[in-house]
Amino acid sequence: MAASTQSASPLFLRETEIRRGIELLYFGNSHITRSIDRGLAKQGLGRAHHRALYFIARKPDMPVSELLALLAITKQSLGRVLNELIERNMVETRPGERDRRQRLLRLTAEGVALESELYDSLREKLSAAYSRAGQGAVTGFWAVLEGLIPPEEMGRVEALRG
Repeated sequence: MAASTQSASPLFLRETEIRRGIELLYFGNSHITRSIDRGLAKQGLGRAHHRALYFIARKPDMPVSELLALLAITKQSLGRVLNELIERNMVETRPGERDRRQRLLRLTAEGVALESELYDSLREKLSAAYSRAGQGAVTGFWAVLEGLIPPEEMGRVEALRG
């Protein structure tokens, strides 16, 4: 039976089914991220750069502190990523309006172009998979992914929906 038409067992909480889900998450993530690795490598950038570009694109004028919380990485790691993106003229910062110490992040034209190129690659893969699976499966997939996110972090996810 093809993976796209295979139904979950009624005993979907058994080890076999849990392991299948873990394997599918691993391989799906691996293939989707590989689809952007070439574009990143051409720029001499990595996946952390892509995550920063993606979330800054989703929420222009995002404070550095919010990006830090979204990415759940150290300040030092985020500092390296942002400094490189700023040096390459892909991200710009400006002070906050109420708190001048706050640094707000926005993509430059170069940053928008790269993030759009990477997004197009991801969109192509996800659109094809969504189309094969159908609306009900996509809704179920989202529900499973949301179930993996701790409730206290769901506000961050919802805030991106704008």
